[in-house]
Amino acid sequence: MNDISPSTLRRIPRGIWALGFVSLLMDVSSEMIHALLPVYLVGTLGLSTLAVGFIEGIAESTASIVKVFSGALSDWLGRRKLLAAIGYGLAALAKPVFPLAQTLGWIMAARFVDRVGKGIRGAPRDALIAELAPPGMSGAAFGLRQTLDTTGAYLGPLLAIVLMWLSADDIPRVFWFAVLPACAAFALIAFGVRDVPRAAAERRPRMPLSRSELARLPALYWWVVAVAAVFTLARFSEAFLVLRAQELKLELVWMPLVLVLMNVVYALAAYPFGRLADRLDRGALLAAGFAVLVLADLVLALPGGLPGLAAGVMLWGLHMGMTQGLLAALVADTAPASLRGTAFGMFNLVCGVTLLLASVLAGELWQRVGAQATFLGGASFAALALTGLLVLLRLRRTARR
Repeated sequence: MNDISPSTLRRIPRGIWALGFVSLLMDVSSEMIHALLPVYLVGTLGLSTLAVGFIEGIAESTASIVKVFSGALSDWLGRRKLLAAIGYGLAALAKPVFPLAQTLGWIMAARFVDRVGKGIRGAPRDALIAELAPPGMSGAAFGLRQTLDTTGAYLGPLLAIVLMWLSADDIPRVFWFAVLPACAAFALIAFGVRDVPRAAAERRPRMPLSRSELARLPALYWWVVAVAAVFTLARFSEAFLVLRAQELKLELVWMPLVLVLMNVVYALAAYPFGRLADRLDRGALLAAGFAVLVLADLVLALPGGLPGLAAGVMLWGLHMGMTQGLLAALVADTAPASLRGTAFGMFNLVCGVTLLLASVLAGELWQRVGAQATFLGGASFAALALTGLLVLLRLRRTARR
């Protein structure tokens, strides 16, 4: 149990803790909305599941595309906190639009601004965590942030459940309450986080997105990006977990429990697996996470009723805890320090475009064939990613001999 000891947690700098709690507060806000938004779009505004998949895919891929430019700008400026704070501020400003919106256009605009904010903050924040992390603790640092982030992701739906019960299923009123933690997150990063000064000897990239600068990113980094891209095809939006619960006749007031259950497992797994990644073979841990996603999709595809749904959602959360912090640590470890923002930005761009394809494909399969086809398709892509990863790991071991 040395991997999760209090002494290890005490070695993590205050700045990483502060960024973790910023993520927690913003995720409380976002997940209060996200837990109910698919049902609101389909049940209240009358949209199709294909439209939900398209909206979710566009929103998340927008965030990923913006991360490329914000990451590169943070490398050029050397001021990661400034861009992260701007991103959290935009997300806070977007939150009041959700309860005020009466049409799809307003919902899409709010999601767009919210995700642009996420895109601006993501790569600079992750690069700042990599700079703050002590040597040999990048897995623990990213695992801790992921744990706190995901704790917010399940506290948000829990609050949504309580507020739905108190307000007699008044979804816009729940959306209003989500504004408060978003504002608190912005205040915390504005006053509680400091930048790491750029080392005097560190080379400042002139044009981080130029061909010559991107050529400085090593082959191992691009290998991490390629594996993550194939994996993302199997990882469509969690909105489809909520829609699966709706299809199985889970009552509206309990709908947020789907994301609560997933994120509790995610939060419990992220930090321990992050610490393990600092000590064990990261390729093997990543392969295990891919295998768990295959199992999760198969369970969700089978006609197991609500117990089967619960098991599949828990496995989905476990795979997230096993893979997301690990992939971030791999990016941080394989990229040069002066290009970490750009590296995280490129990584998220590739994954974001892939996520758009995955979410639209999932919505199309659901609408034309049904939920079972959606999750079986996800299992197929996850198995393909696992096979590719195992082949690459074997080739890598052979090359070392």
